[in-house]
Amino acid sequence: MSDIPHIPVLYREILELTSDIDDGIIIDCTMGYAGHSSMICKANPNIKLIGIDQDITAIEFSTKRLEPFKDRVDIKKGRFSHIIKDILEKYNSKNIKLVLADIGVSSLQLDQKDRGFSYESDNLDMRMDKDSPLTASEVVNNYSTSELERVLLDFGELRNYKKIASVIVANRPFTSAKKLGECVKPHMPKGKKIHPATLLMQAIRIEVNDELGELKNLLQALKEASFENAKIAIISFHSLEDRIVKKTFNSWATSCICPPQIMRCVCGNNHSLGKILTKKPIIASEDELKQNPRSRSAKLRVFEMKTNEF
Repeated sequence: MSDIPHIPVLYREILELTSDIDDGIIIDCTMGYAGHSSMICKANPNIKLIGIDQDITAIEFSTKRLEPFKDRVDIKKGRFSHIIKDILEKYNSKNIKLVLADIGVSSLQLDQKDRGFSYESDNLDMRMDKDSPLTASEVVNNYSTSELERVLLDFGELRNYKKIASVIVANRPFTSAKKLGECVKPHMPKGKKIHPATLLMQAIRIEVNDELGELKNLLQALKEASFENAKIAIISFHSLEDRIVKKTFNSWATSCICPPQIMRCVCGNNHSLGKILTKKPIIASEDELKQNPRSRSAKLRVFEMKTNEF
């Protein structure tokens, strides 16, 4: 694992999910630096892998990393919620055996200070796709007070979001994440193991990249596909994402969709799209936590789609 710049979280569990896949297509919606993808290709010699990422730096690295498997790897640049629709139209959905999405920022993105993801960064960017128009600087320096309040409440779940927004507005413009974090530090939650500015940075990053919208759109596209025993595996890193995945999987598993006040089922009781394979989310083992502390927040939920014709 030492040659992987971004250690993929829950990699043993992901490999276990692919252990019974003999052929067909596996889609890695968040390819990143090919941590999961390279191991999947190595462990499954007969599968075709489609990797998606919007970060050109990651794509350039992964193209080289996956060179040994190039005859059965197809790499696509763009937002996965858009690209997945093209893939589902191009390929027979019944040949797709696993769709994997590791929702979050890679370690390399966090460590590259010029990307502006870290609270120690000297700039304010946070774009996963460098071609996207919206930057963290735009959000921090040009959003109205009410818009900032929405971002801080909805995406950071900060109780004193109004105070933090007013402090930002009173002290802007900001040119770096570091200065922004230092400015609001006295008003951020205390007593947690994370850096005080973490939730602020998370909120801004989610807004810049429309991360929750992307996740919802991906899940909707997968719901509308005609899969045949495909597994959907989603790794999330905070409660907002996990809540969406959990709620969606529960709705997919529901067979009867009649209103609760109906005494007798009239919907046909046949609306289930499959079954949930993880009653509780899978989290990192103690061994993995020692190897990769950043895996402590990772939660994996898996759903198995049955034949689904629309």
